[in-house]
Amino acid sequence: MGIKILFVFIISFLTCLPIASAEVPYKAAFIRDRQLWMIENGQEYQITAGRYIYDPKWSFDGRFIAYLDGDKNGGKMYLFIYDTKQKKSYQPYTTIETRNFQWSPSANILAYNSFGVLNITKTENGIPKGFENVSLGVSDFGWFPDGKSFIVSSQADLLPTGWGPVHFFKVPVDAQLDTTKIKPFYTIKTNTSDLFAIDANFFKWSSDQSWLSFLATPTASWSADSNTLCVMSASGTNFQTVGKMLIYEDWIKWSPAENKLAYISGEGRFFVQNKKAAIADIPAAANQKEYTPAGYVDLDIEWLSKDEVIVSRAKENKEWEEGPVPEMYTSLYVVNIRSGNQKQLTYPKKNEADTNPQVVHPYITWFRKGSNGEVWIKNGIHAPEQLWLENVDGDLTFYKKKLNYTN
Repeated sequence: MGIKILFVFIISFLTCLPIASAEVPYKAAFIRDRQLWMIENGQEYQITAGRYIYDPKWSFDGRFIAYLDGDKNGGKMYLFIYDTKQKKSYQPYTTIETRNFQWSPSANILAYNSFGVLNITKTENGIPKGFENVSLGVSDFGWFPDGKSFIVSSQADLLPTGWGPVHFFKVPVDAQLDTTKIKPFYTIKTNTSDLFAIDANFFKWSSDQSWLSFLATPTASWSADSNTLCVMSASGTNFQTVGKMLIYEDWIKWSPAENKLAYISGEGRFFVQNKKAAIADIPAAANQKEYTPAGYVDLDIEWLSKDEVIVSRAKENKEWEEGPVPEMYTSLYVVNIRSGNQKQLTYPKKNEADTNPQVVHPYITWFRKGSNGEVWIKNGIHAPEQLWLENVDGDLTFYKKKLNYTN
């Protein structure tokens, strides 16, 4: 009898152990101990050493990874590119400082904003190198889906009569500072009673490329507590406000299948309360619904399918008023936006938090924050969770083409 009990215990123990070598047929870049790493076909590769790396991003065809090399205080940020074919890093142009860079959606061309100047890399033998000026006076930018133009915002001017409007422009890739090629696209006339903003950031296109979302941001101290999520038609003829939220780019996600915009709504810079998962139908932005139950906050959101989103959820903490901001220990939940059904997806241990859900079908990944950062993975919502990457700082980005969400 004792042997049987021991056998059952061993089997139960083994089935509860995470599998650290989950087979995932995608390649990803991530940061470990502030160094850039890559994983492909289950094999991990360290790319940098002795640096302080931020924000890796894959090129159009997955050959290159652009990243920032800075310091632990987030001071000067220099742009580098890693060539996975030649297995070496280089600077496309020496001493480029930037915090905002984006790959073209149609070619291995890297655009970046350096002190208000929008530049693109040239290409030499298929390798992005050098630079070419595109436009001056740029606050933020995004590529048009065809890769031939940019949508550009220009920060409002402070006049004796108050703040002026926020201007948007359509800038062709080959503008080369020629202002005759740059066309006005839209102008937001803001005021403090209806919509107050001095800038626009985080441009994202809907799946059918007919709508563009962005965050209208006010002055610095105000933007820490409240910003306005907006949408604009691809022609620049229809503009709408959607809701109020904090200044987190990952909290804004278009549906992969419909013109629905998921975001984390709510004002106030602290995560302890008033953070709700909301879905807005576009263009009827007034038709939106919140899915966070009373007594909880949602602090991340990701689309799982056309009818489901994954949120990172914790209990509210209305008791906190002063002192260190309490940690919010989140778990992942799946929310069916059609039926309203919700169910818990992950079960972290005490004092662990599951954040940053990502879906690369059929896989679901997330970052588990505890004594060490880890990336966990599930092959579908009904599969067991597996430990995939250990000692990760939190930045994980997959190389993935446009995916087909039909489930």
